[in-house]
Amino acid sequence: MLLFALALFQAVAQSSGRRVMVLEATAYTSSPRETWGNPFVTATGTRTRIGVLAVSRDLLGVLPYGTRVRLRDLGTVHGRGKGQFDPFFREVVFVVEDTMNARWRNRVDVWMPDRATALRFGRRLVELEVVELPQR
Repeated sequence: MLLFALALFQAVAQSSGRRVMVLEATAYTSSPRETWGNPFVTATGTRTRIGVLAVSRDLLGVLPYGTRVRLRDLGTVHGRGKGQFDPFFREVVFVVEDTMNARWRNRVDVWMPDRATALRFGRRLVELEVVELPQR
């Protein structure tokens, strides 16, 4: 999956100038059982809110903290529900402000305000487009 995502990222970037990746996405909430430390504070020290995106640690080199991205719902990993979350995604520019547990690779985690929505989100594929990289 990582090689596929990187190849897709390079192919799309070369053909259109866009920086796009296809990644597996899950959702998380501010539940103490899902986080370390204060469940309302991200790895960068900001408060959790709609628009916070956590990335697996292997992606921090490509998507460093502060990267602004847009997401498009490609459906569940089983091929169902394509576009179900697009109305939500369309309204939000996500910012990489958190990291996932070290066991995950090539994945993003979307912060959700409640557990029911996070469970409905499940495991999906998303098209992630980089809108803006942080200033160095």
